[in-house]
Amino acid sequence: MLPVGVEEGWRELVAGDPGGSWFMTPDWVLAWWETLGADLPAGAAEVAVWRDPGGAVEAVAPLLRTRLRLHPRAPLSVDCLTVLGSGAGAADHCGFPALPGRRAEVQAWLAGRARSSSLWLPGLDPGQAALLPPGAREVERTPCPRADLSAGTEALGSRQFRSTVRRYGRKLAAAGVSFRWVPPKEAGPELLDEVMRLHLLRRAALGRPTTFDAGRRPLHLRVMERAAQGTGPERGPALLVASAGGRVVGGLYGFLWGDTFGYYQIGWDPAWAPLRLGTAIIAEALVACADRGVRTFDFLRGTEPYKYRFGAVDRDDIGWLVPHGAGGALIGLRQRARSRRAARR
Repeated sequence: MLPVGVEEGWRELVAGDPGGSWFMTPDWVLAWWETLGADLPAGAAEVAVWRDPGGAVEAVAPLLRTRLRLHPRAPLSVDCLTVLGSGAGAADHCGFPALPGRRAEVQAWLAGRARSSSLWLPGLDPGQAALLPPGAREVERTPCPRADLSAGTEALGSRQFRSTVRRYGRKLAAAGVSFRWVPPKEAGPELLDEVMRLHLLRRAALGRPTTFDAGRRPLHLRVMERAAQGTGPERGPALLVASAGGRVVGGLYGFLWGDTFGYYQIGWDPAWAPLRLGTAIIAEALVACADRGVRTFDFLRGTEPYKYRFGAVDRDDIGWLVPHGAGGALIGLRQRARSRRAARR
């Protein structure tokens, strides 16, 4: 339990950080700990907080002591410290929000932790490099494509692609499909369940696995609960929903934070594939975000070709390792092996 005022101060600290993201907020980090981390030892999580004499939060560093599996098909794992809220749950742009005057203290604190354990810090926002202790090695880059909405959506993608999207939009409208934006604090469990059901239906049709399933549902329900309790402007889980004949046939789920929307997952009935419903949902979400003053549509991790058809440009998250002992050396070998496999694809 954090002291009174820390959560709201933490939230506002991230909101004021140019590199701050939804995945750095207490709404995500603490929801992760309360659900996916519920079976971990009570002392596994540590949240360091720096405050000024008046109590204002000036830096937060959430860490988790865990065991990192070295290969998905081998039981070998090693102890390390990582960013609380990363890993399972697929968080991007992670990190430690801190005012410039506190960065040296956060760096020193992390250096102290690195003297007894390896620090494995995946998916960090690029601006986090200034907070890392000496000896930190860049061992991973994860492309996170994003589209610039500052000039609207009229110039996103090629002219031919935009024409195709409009054509299928007209066909969907003629078939009775409508779209609506569901803002934060109105996005509830029922719509989450519909998007998750349709996501699983689509993945099954493709024959592909997914982790956006019943095992992750408690995390997202708790995220919604926490976001609904926050004060201030609209931020948190939001959806773009497609309906036809009085039922939901598709939906896109993500997180609104400041002037950025992070697109997390999508689901739609495969029966609508001939009319490109999935593409239309993303296009409608882009328009809805632009209409609400969102400047960046973040597709999050992954280099699926469709993201670039919408005009997205890569921006890399960075994975850092501060190795300690044999365990740190093994994590380094793991990352080099993963990089070699990625280069061969």
